[in-house]
Amino acid sequence: MKLKYIFGPVLSRRLGKSLGIDLIPFKTCSLDCVYCECGKTDKLTLERKEYVPTEEVINELKKYLYNRPKLDYITFSGSGEPTLHKGIGEIISFLKDNYPEYKVALLTNSTLLYRNQVISEIKGCDLIVPSLDAVSEEIFQKINRPVSGLNAELIVKGLINLRKNYNGKMWLEIFIIPDLNDNKKELMLFKEAINRIKPDKIQLNVLDRPGTENWVKRIPEERLMEIAEYLGDNVEVIT
Repeated sequence: MKLKYIFGPVLSRRLGKSLGIDLIPFKTCSLDCVYCECGKTDKLTLERKEYVPTEEVINELKKYLYNRPKLDYITFSGSGEPTLHKGIGEIISFLKDNYPEYKVALLTNSTLLYRNQVISEIKGCDLIVPSLDAVSEEIFQKINRPVSGLNAELIVKGLINLRKNYNGKMWLEIFIIPDLNDNKKELMLFKEAINRIKPDKIQLNVLDRPGTENWVKRIPEERLMEIAEYLGDNVEVIT
């Protein structure tokens, strides 16, 4: 079966057998993260629009899910930021209305969570995994290299907004980069932010494959475990 917007299923380190949905053209994103395994962002934007035809995505899902294959999750992810697509809410509603036996997950960089319209569209997900790589503005700019108009405070406010208006599971992902967001000051800021956001789980992630910038290195596992212990309960290390 030849599919354009659906990929996998893949065996995910976190989500088990996951069928992916990619709603965004390759490397269209609101961030240009130094660790991104997909490479440098070609189109840096906060514009929400129908980047790929919503109806075609739904038709592909109908074809793939016709025989009700065994899956752990159907996941919005891919090579750009999924919430940039204006049809994401319609696709989530289609899945929950027609295939309620499947759990729906969203991997997001958190950049649009300050918008109530976006929260309204994605709240049908069973699981949302938003990212927070820095709380200080200096480190946010160095790691995430955002589109103009975004700042670290807005990201944290968006995450708090999600928690207040979303009843599903929320796993906060933090990507640890040596010598950037692993020092005492940054970890204290993370801890304060986590207490405000109140996620169900914190997941610490590290470099698995080469990132956009070759100077980004994998943090030693011993140090990662120290960070996990410092950040408190419900911390999971993804290696």
